[in-house]
Amino acid sequence: MTRTLSFIAAAFLAYGASGARVCGNGTAPAAGFSYQLTDVRYDGPDPSKNLGVSTIAVGLGNGATPTYECVAQWPESWAGWYEGGSNIIWSDCIWTGAGFGQDKTVSFALDWKTKKMYLAQSYDCSDKQGSEGSASGSLALDFECSSRDGASYCLPKSTTNGTRPALRITTSPVPVSAASTCSSKAWRVENWLRRYEMSPGSSTPGAPLVSDTGPSFTLRSLPANTTFSCTTSKQLNSTFEGACKSDGATASASSVDFSFDSKINILKFSERSDCGGSPVTTVGVAYFQSICDRGFNSVVFTCTSEPLWVGAGVL
Repeated sequence: MTRTLSFIAAAFLAYGASGARVCGNGTAPAAGFSYQLTDVRYDGPDPSKNLGVSTIAVGLGNGATPTYECVAQWPESWAGWYEGGSNIIWSDCIWTGAGFGQDKTVSFALDWKTKKMYLAQSYDCSDKQGSEGSASGSLALDFECSSRDGASYCLPKSTTNGTRPALRITTSPVPVSAASTCSSKAWRVENWLRRYEMSPGSSTPGAPLVSDTGPSFTLRSLPANTTFSCTTSKQLNSTFEGACKSDGATASASSVDFSFDSKINILKFSERSDCGGSPVTTVGVAYFQSICDRGFNSVVFTCTSEPLWVGAGVL
């Protein structure tokens, strides 16, 4: 069942047209960008809920009011990595409606093992109509943790005089010449759609569902810009599995399959490509937020989402 925080719904309603940024000439990229971290908080699993997931929330902006709100959840033992392995979990940063959003997508990931945050942006190029640019960066964080009512939480460590630290993350544009089209460096999940039906009178998160289509979506491979149509083919308990077919207009030799755990909202997909006779597999993982609405007097929920950028590992 999709779980969302209250501000996410409002932010999705406010999500408007993105602006653009100067991309530069491709070999000498434009100057970097930066965001102030207006708020950072890590919460361990809530003992009153049998989910075992940790939550990280980050506000991004250039003032007291955040321009983007970023939220991710994953099982505590994973520490930000899929099943505790080598694939980091990306999540969406949603425009709050405050200020002017210059990015098409903003995504973040947190390595809780090393307390390092990663940020990635994609945006239209104001100096190259029809082109897109991207930028990425990272920031090491220092936390101090406490507990309340059996639940742990962590905040950025205070300065020596007891004040809140001033945190800022800077991203650097990725030169076009550095992008390899042999295997994907990132993807964009678009046109997300999922429908499920609850029993009449049910409203509790986690309640058994009468039916669930699982997700369907478009996967855009970057930087090659090839697209795949992805549909669910089977379900095992809370996990859906499916395959992605390359669209005819952008035919690709790659093959892609995916799984989506609806209990913890984790999407994983694997792309297999042939690079000069050598097979290469790249993996993307994301905590997937969506907005689920139902019609008047209906028990059918329709879930959609804004596009989500997912990196092939850390950048």
